[in-house]
Amino acid sequence: MRYFLELAYRGTTYHGWQRQPNGLSVQEVIETALTTILRQPISIVGSGRTDTGVHAGQQFAHFETELPLPANLLRSINSLIPGDIAIYDCFSVHPDDHARYTATYRYYQYSIIRRKDPFRNGLAYIFTLPLDVALMNQAASVLLNHTNFESFSKVKTDVKTFNCRIDFAYWAVEPTGNLTFHIKADRFLRGMVRAIVGTLLDVGQGRLSPDAFEQIIRDHDRRKAGRAAPAEGLSLVAVGYPESVFMFRSGQ
Repeated sequence: MRYFLELAYRGTTYHGWQRQPNGLSVQEVIETALTTILRQPISIVGSGRTDTGVHAGQQFAHFETELPLPANLLRSINSLIPGDIAIYDCFSVHPDDHARYTATYRYYQYSIIRRKDPFRNGLAYIFTLPLDVALMNQAASVLLNHTNFESFSKVKTDVKTFNCRIDFAYWAVEPTGNLTFHIKADRFLRGMVRAIVGTLLDVGQGRLSPDAFEQIIRDHDRRKAGRAAPAEGLSLVAVGYPESVFMFRSGQ
């Protein structure tokens, strides 16, 4: 049987989602807990690989087992894992449903705060310099006109294509002056959102024009784009799937 997990985590202390040989990952923590509970080796596959320090308000993963799941699985697994990871649900799916490949979209947010805030420490990027948000939004809108985002991808990455379909990309400003970048796409390249945010911050500071931003996209060269924004501001907030994936979920 194949099962989906719905979960969330604060990525501050983890070396990203994917299991690493030299650091603790979110995947490793969950696999260890499931292996302990089910008393057999369990491997999980996530909807995507968040980088070191990146958070997730909603993430999905799947695993397989022929053993019946204990009725108290959620309580058991949450008691075994640290408080900065939470498992919200576990439900059976069709054998062909895949946490990564069946997903139809991923939605990320990048949070910027304008002054130090102890309640958002590690969850947002402190950036105090003046920014022209209207210009940043003008540049962000250009993203929807393109599909190849090699300029915003980590250089050493094993992908067959750099194409992504971006559904929206924009900055929203809170009354406090804090900013949130919203971006949704069918898929994202490694480091893509942080590279986009870092380059848009260059636009907001007047270092780049929206036209120059678009030229960076056309150049397909990561060296032309700005530095990646720090990981702590980035969160995966939603992952979409066809309704059929949830047909066996409780309450559906």
